[in-house]
Amino acid sequence: MARIIGIISGKGGVGKTTVATNLAAIMAEDYNQDVFLVDCNFTTSHVSFYLGMYYCPVTLNDVLKGKAKISQAVYPHQSGMKVVPAGVASRTLKGVDYMFLKRHVKKLAKNADIILLDSAPGLSREAFATMKASDELLFVTLPNIPSTMDVIRCHEYSKKVKKKPLGVVVNMRHKRPYELSKEEIEQLAELPVIAEIPYDQYVHKSLAEKIPVSLLNPYSPASNEFKKLAAHLLGAKYTPTGSIERFNYWIKNVFGPRKKKKS
Repeated sequence: MARIIGIISGKGGVGKTTVATNLAAIMAEDYNQDVFLVDCNFTTSHVSFYLGMYYCPVTLNDVLKGKAKISQAVYPHQSGMKVVPAGVASRTLKGVDYMFLKRHVKKLAKNADIILLDSAPGLSREAFATMKASDELLFVTLPNIPSTMDVIRCHEYSKKVKKKPLGVVVNMRHKRPYELSKEEIEQLAELPVIAEIPYDQYVHKSLAEKIPVSLLNPYSPASNEFKKLAAHLLGAKYTPTGSIERFNYWIKNVFGPRKKKKS
């Protein structure tokens, strides 16, 4: 039976979907896991945009309306992960019953190793449904007070529904003195910080390219930390990338063949 992990945040804009897409890509490509990434953020769905998947005629919205089976809403990605997108048009929200989410996710669990649920931020009905459909929860925050306080609220609710917390991922760390330290976040949230993802310009480039940064530049600072996090979650040994590999990758991309300009 698959592990069902909810990716949770108390506030939007903290990079929750970036964490979810990169973990799914790494687990599928590097660890050969059968991974499903499910977009549970129905009101502001982003997963399909992040992955450049624009044609998805059947979505999770259709499944929760009883119009389709969840197997019909699964789309393969180049990394090897399987994606279940949510509808992107506001009209697709009509008739969606979030409380059926757990039932349909369980159907995927029969043929998967890992299921990652990309939740809506905050404590909306969508977020509640995602937590209830999960077995384990991973909380994402920025290193500041507002984002961390919202994680505290989500953690409190997770206790009520008796879900196992895996820890906190601190995203977009700039290493500025005014940011909350790892120890301060752990003390406030009463959860371990299991990863700190540095601010990385390649993440922004990956969003423009519609490719997870771990695939676009596997040796970038953020990619290295995403890989370390994926290994931690899978209980696998993490081997840092060697300096020679990083140098060869840099040489290839800086001095590699370029397209000739048209005359």
